[in-house]
Amino acid sequence: MDIEVLDGGLQTTIQDLGRTGYQAQGMVVSGAMDPYSFQIANLLVGNHPNEPAIETALGGLTLQVHRDLVVAVTGADLGLEIDGQSAPLWETIPLKKGAILRFTGRKTGVRAYLAFQGGLALQPVFGSYATYLMGQIGGYEGRALKKGDRLHIKKHSSSYPRFFHRKLPNEYIPRYPKQKHLRVILGINQDAFTEEGIHTFLTTPYKITPRYNRMGMRLEGAKIAHRTKADIISTTVTFGTVQVPANGQPIILLADRQTTGGYTQIANVITADLPLLGQSLAGESLAFRTISLQQAQRLAMEQNRFLKQLQAHQWY
Repeated sequence: MDIEVLDGGLQTTIQDLGRTGYQAQGMVVSGAMDPYSFQIANLLVGNHPNEPAIETALGGLTLQVHRDLVVAVTGADLGLEIDGQSAPLWETIPLKKGAILRFTGRKTGVRAYLAFQGGLALQPVFGSYATYLMGQIGGYEGRALKKGDRLHIKKHSSSYPRFFHRKLPNEYIPRYPKQKHLRVILGINQDAFTEEGIHTFLTTPYKITPRYNRMGMRLEGAKIAHRTKADIISTTVTFGTVQVPANGQPIILLADRQTTGGYTQIANVITADLPLLGQSLAGESLAFRTISLQQAQRLAMEQNRFLKQLQAHQWY
């Protein structure tokens, strides 16, 4: 045993970038709600960006390490403390045997990511370590972590540095305001909405309701008008798909989304802005604006290029 869970917190799971390639068979993708923070955490400790890591929401998670380890914590500021002392985010931290790592409570954002040098030793399910809670598969016994769980770290090469210090420059650390502005591409069913309905969607902030989990978030605000009906023949959906049912209130699909959906799709949040969805809280508001497909592709490529550069760069 390398890591012992003393308190599982509100919701803590093992995630990676998702279980891809099985949606045709009805298998949900799952994966990290904030893919950017997840990958940065792994890169800071020298792991492959898709190594399984811990995702924890809002606070409460408490771990004790039973050997010397190196960790990085990214994403939300959930009041990280090590042995009762405030600890930094977005950089590597050496932990001594017996150290206790605790998230005392949310300050900004929603989800934090913990990556351990070497990676967590787990068994993949359909090629992924992602936990899908509703299906009870992946991660640690297909469930959220709880008190008494024990985790192990993979053995790594003896040539691998035991500790090195890495810190993400401040300009690459995201901020999580209470009102977030999300860029979207209009969806495949945009013709199902009136011009006024689309205008409403793009000019009116929407509040995140408490009906929000890893599968999706329901929003509340001005009603979006359909031309005719809201139901369609079920079709493909993805992380960031914005559906509008008959009540005119948007639903944004997230990491644990279903594989298909039968509500009209007004838009898709662009890849580069998906991390903001994972760091949003019920009661906060979202505003939308359109950009072109070419702009969205460029932003996604720039983000991916930055992550590749970090992976290739010798930080130590």
